[in-house]
Amino acid sequence: MTTASHISSKTAVIPVHAVWGAAAGLVGGVGMSIWMSVSRPVMDTAMITMVAGLLGSTNAFAGWLIHLSIALFAGATFGIVLGHLAQRLAPAIVLGLAYGVVWWVIGALWIMPANMGMPVFEWNDVTSSSLGAHLVFGLLAGATFACAAEAMGKRTGPAR
Repeated sequence: MTTASHISSKTAVIPVHAVWGAAAGLVGGVGMSIWMSVSRPVMDTAMITMVAGLLGSTNAFAGWLIHLSIALFAGATFGIVLGHLAQRLAPAIVLGLAYGVVWWVIGALWIMPANMGMPVFEWNDVTSSSLGAHLVFGLLAGATFACAAEAMGKRTGPAR
C-alpha cells in the first residue's frame, strides 16, 4: 500500500530559504567580521577578539570562527523567518537592516556583555561600534539573500 504525502508550497521553500539565508549570513558575517577586526573602541582591542572572549580566548581567528558560526545561524534564521518577504532588493535591505538591529540588541547589548560580566543594555563606544557592524551584517545579508533569490530564478510565494 502506498500513501501520498502532501507538502504545502510554503513548507517546501523553507529549506531553500534556509540555504539562501545561510549563504547570505556568511556574506554579512564576513563583512561584519572585517569591521570588527579593524574597529578598536576600547584600549586598542579589536572587537573580534572580544567575540573570542565568549569562549575564553583572545585569538582573532577564534573570534572569526565563533562569529561566522553565529552569522551562519542568523542568516539561516533570516531566510526561514523573513525569506518570503526578502526576495526583492529594497525590501530585503530594509528587513536585513532591521534584523541586524535585532541581533545587535540580543547579542551585543544582552548576551555578550552578560557572558563577559559586563553591564547589559549599556550605550558606550563598544556598543555604538557594534551597532555599525550589525548594520553592515544586515545590509549585506539582506542584499545577498535577494540576489540569491534572483539568481536562482525561483521567487517563492505570491507574485508581486
